[in-house]
Amino acid sequence: MLLLSYIILFIYCLAILLIFFYGLAQLNLLVNYLKYKKKIDTALQFDFTNPNEIPKVTVQLPIFNEKYVIERLLTTIAKLDYPHEKLEIQVLDDSTDESIIQTAKIIDDLSNSGLDIKHITRTNRSGFKAGALKEGLAIAKGEFIAIFDSDFVPQKEWLLQTIPYFKDPNIGVVQTRWGHLNRNYSVLTKIQAFALDAHFTLEQVGRNSQSHFINFNGTAGVWRKECIIDAGNWESDTLTEDLDLSYRAQLKNWKFKYLVDVETPAELPVIISAARSQQFRWNKGGAENFRKMSWRVLTSKNLSLKTKFHGLLHLLNSSMFLLIFIMAVLSVPVLFIKSYYAHLSVFFDVLVIFVFTSILFFICYWFTYKNIQGGGFINFIKYIGLFFTFYSIAMGFSFHNTIAVLEGLFGKKSEFIRTPKFNIESLKENWKQNSYISTKVSKNIFIEALLILYFLFGIYSGIRLNDFGLMPFHLMLCFGYGFVFVKSIQVTS
Repeated sequence: MLLLSYIILFIYCLAILLIFFYGLAQLNLLVNYLKYKKKIDTALQFDFTNPNEIPKVTVQLPIFNEKYVIERLLTTIAKLDYPHEKLEIQVLDDSTDESIIQTAKIIDDLSNSGLDIKHITRTNRSGFKAGALKEGLAIAKGEFIAIFDSDFVPQKEWLLQTIPYFKDPNIGVVQTRWGHLNRNYSVLTKIQAFALDAHFTLEQVGRNSQSHFINFNGTAGVWRKECIIDAGNWESDTLTEDLDLSYRAQLKNWKFKYLVDVETPAELPVIISAARSQQFRWNKGGAENFRKMSWRVLTSKNLSLKTKFHGLLHLLNSSMFLLIFIMAVLSVPVLFIKSYYAHLSVFFDVLVIFVFTSILFFICYWFTYKNIQGGGFINFIKYIGLFFTFYSIAMGFSFHNTIAVLEGLFGKKSEFIRTPKFNIESLKENWKQNSYISTKVSKNIFIEALLILYFLFGIYSGIRLNDFGLMPFHLMLCFGYGFVFVKSIQVTS
């Protein structure tokens, strides 16, 4: 029994320490981010007052069954401020429903208005999004390839804000920050926006400002066509083809330019089934890319040790859910070990490190929140509530995302599942009749229901043992898993 206690404590402490090191890396990114804010951007840019410096651009729109957002997407893209003779639009349509007819009609109308827009369809979805992008690239006229998912609504000056940075011949990608059309729609959209804002400010700026590896985010960015081809073109052997190609390109010494001040609005998933699907794909894809790319990063002779360190942590982002889940599950037996083996008390002090790590995240995320939402006392109070809500619900997703990470690390393959789009602005409450909504309840929710009971038992045990050190942690876990469970069984909430 004592041996088992040592094993549990060792794994528990190891998980906490690894999470702590990740927190220190986030703190380093915060320092980089704050330094960057003081810098003036002196990057080379094309002079668009000279027509000879305006390059040919292809805009790729990979879509699949998007009848609710396709009109908004194509109308928005048609309004992009760029010389029509230098602009080509490819609608890469893998749709299998009636939306393909609707899309064809809109494209025909836009084509008659003088826009160079093509409707490219495939007989099969080989390679899914990566396959569609690759096929479109083979016939693309543009020197630069801008990519937008169907739920994005770029501002009309978007190309004028991004393309000029390609004057530097070493720039392979220009990526912009995602905005959120429906940030305040619900608690679910608020916490998604909160997490994404941290990624698009703290992480992307913190890494890019020090020339560490960042990723093209799959949309709202531009590639140099030569860069895509030089890096080996799009590949579909992971669920995050964007992260994969990003690392292959940067290992070939291409530079990425991140524009934190250029916001590209998009719509967040409004139902938890869509959010679960998206989270699963992102986290499994991240783990797949760790498996695929980590050794190449480690053995690269062109990278500094610090860039390798941040690159590996970047590829391990999704694995933090695995560590959190391990720590959470072991926290209940740790309560009993602490009660029965007083001489092991030194091991329990490690919980202070997790508290300190949480404070690090709290500080780091405050700066990203303040950058977008504004500072001041009122906003800080709002931030406190949002942070702990986010923290709790992120823990509630940890089992679901742990399954994704383990599948990715062990090489289990699965299909690319698209995230259904809703167009909340237009449909209002009618989105609940969206024909793309899956009414299938994830089998994981039964385990999540058991986990709620498990952590309630942890709370009860802490009271019985007169040990309240883990009480806040167990309360947050109960709330997080409870939120995920209730929203999952509601299906369209």
